[in-house]
Amino acid sequence: MKVVQEAETIKTDNFFEGDDTLRLILEEHLEGEFLEYAKRELSLFGELCANEIDERAKHTDREGEPRLIRYDKFGEEVSDVWVNEGYRKTVQETYDTGIVGYVHKEIPELGHKGNYTYSFAQGYLLSHAEPGFYCPVTLTMATAYLLDHYADEQVKNLFLNNVCSTGEVPLYEGATFLTERQGGSDVGANVVKAVKNGDQYRLYGEKYFASNAGMAGVAMVLARIEGAQDGSRGLTLFAVPWRQEDGKLNGLRIRRLKDKLGVRAVPSGEVEFDGALAYVVGDPAKGLYYMMEALNLSRICNAVASVGIMRRALLESKAYATRRNAFGKRLTDYPMVQDTLGKMAARLHVEVATVFDFIQLYERVTEGSASEREIILNRLFIALIKKETAEQAIHFAHEAIEMHGGNGYIEDFVTPRLLRDAQVLTVWEGTANILGLELIRLVYKFEAHKLFIDEMRSRLVVVKDSEMKEALLVEVNRLANNLSSFAGYDHALQTFEAKGLMKRMAHLYESVVALEWAMKHGGKFEKLAEIYIEDTWSLRNVGDEMKTVGYFDQII
Repeated sequence: MKVVQEAETIKTDNFFEGDDTLRLILEEHLEGEFLEYAKRELSLFGELCANEIDERAKHTDREGEPRLIRYDKFGEEVSDVWVNEGYRKTVQETYDTGIVGYVHKEIPELGHKGNYTYSFAQGYLLSHAEPGFYCPVTLTMATAYLLDHYADEQVKNLFLNNVCSTGEVPLYEGATFLTERQGGSDVGANVVKAVKNGDQYRLYGEKYFASNAGMAGVAMVLARIEGAQDGSRGLTLFAVPWRQEDGKLNGLRIRRLKDKLGVRAVPSGEVEFDGALAYVVGDPAKGLYYMMEALNLSRICNAVASVGIMRRALLESKAYATRRNAFGKRLTDYPMVQDTLGKMAARLHVEVATVFDFIQLYERVTEGSASEREIILNRLFIALIKKETAEQAIHFAHEAIEMHGGNGYIEDFVTPRLLRDAQVLTVWEGTANILGLELIRLVYKFEAHKLFIDEMRSRLVVVKDSEMKEALLVEVNRLANNLSSFAGYDHALQTFEAKGLMKRMAHLYESVVALEWAMKHGGKFEKLAEIYIEDTWSLRNVGDEMKTVGYFDQII
């Protein structure tokens, strides 16, 4: 991967080139013409992300944030959202790659659809430069999923072609509006109501965190039909166009945009519905179920954005440490710096590999070919790795600032934006507490802890013997006992223990994936596995040989 030195910083010219982990993932899971197409297009997109999109992201973050225009010059309420032209260019160029569309329609050059593996690879590269914009992309992916899987033909014909646009028709970005002030994560407390009006419905009420407000062409909204039961089972999913056919607002308004810590590219607002025309999607009694399916997709995107930020943080750290001299030495000559960069490289590789490992399971779930056991494991893996990668994204952004020293805190460098953008990932689509409740539900309803332990044991059995494998087998047995006890605790104690157990489960899953990669690919991947497992499970004693230092030139 070519690195270009500039006056203020060091710039990578292509985020795809040099990423051996992603290349091997593609070679394992894509075939023939699709593989060659994906490599070519990802290289082009990786170059675009490292240059034009990255430059636009810097401008949007610092000077070109979205602005709400409540009224036009005649005093009419328009609730328009202004975004800068660079951001609009990023929107157009990104969707034209098929990051959303080719999951649901044919790639013209190939004559068949793409898949989520390819789409998430695109999202990973985008998140190196503009993880904030990957939020609207995610919402559009979720909207396309809901329409494609659950809407009737009439509703599909109204919206799906535009949501999946790759430039041939006007683009309708998507949105998913769940959160209300009184409910927050307790979606069952929602009170937005749907009133029958002839053959149509009209929505009334407020959504408090409405991301992509003003940019979305259609929003997927949960509302309660008049007379429906209380709680989550009384919610129906609706497709709500932002504008009517004549271009006027569809009975809604943006009250204000949120002033956020990070992801400043995205207009997140408070949206009021006052008779907005809405179309029922699917079974009116399954609204929350449908939205939770979309939520799992969004959580995968969250993990993809996290590893994208992690890799950008590592690239910036490596470039700076390679260039910077202190006390007569280059920073990378110091063992403590080698240790930091080596551990970051190992953790990044393992978490990227793990994310794309469970994406293969997700592919089977969305195709309808997964077993009941796989469906449960899919939900569990998503919760575990969403939580872990989000926390690691913040850690990596912090390490990048630390590596830069004072420069890392200065807005001339990308590192402050990485930290701001990373912080949302622990909140978006489920905090650690909410994900802990997901673990409790899966254990209570499906004995997911037993499925998890069985899966880890069966995968470890076929890994070649080593000290690392033996250490993990000990941890499997220990964790199995802990999870068995956890399943018998009362709910209050389960909520107390859930997050700690999730971290151990995530680390075990990642360690198994690391050993599988070491066995299949050897070389530097075996060394990365050793570093990751040694660091994660504290296997190194004081005074032991430092693998990160010994392997530094081979892995960095």
